[in-house]
Amino acid sequence: MEVPDVIKTVPLNWYIFFATFLFCIGVVGVLIRRNALIVLMCVELMLNAVNLLFTSFSAYRSDPQGQIFVFFIMVVAAAEVSVGLAIIVMLYRNLKSVDVGILNKLKW
Repeated sequence: MEVPDVIKTVPLNWYIFFATFLFCIGVVGVLIRRNALIVLMCVELMLNAVNLLFTSFSAYRSDPQGQIFVFFIMVVAAAEVSVGLAIIVMLYRNLKSVDVGILNKLKW
């Protein structure tokens, strides 16, 4: 299969740099922020950066396997968000805060 000309207009390196930048923003957000909602959004940002890499490599190689793998990542991400939001809602109901620093009470 031939790669479409539209895909060739943007070099693959740009996709790699952009996805790396998005992933680094997500890692910094997870490590620095204390709000559980922001941490959850940063995890989603990291997953989307990986999805961007999978789709760009898949498009450049004209191989649909990467895009199929992205579909499964999105399904897992949706399940992760639903469980994560349920945990955050219960955390807020019990502790009246979504600060992840409060969770040290769960230690022994």
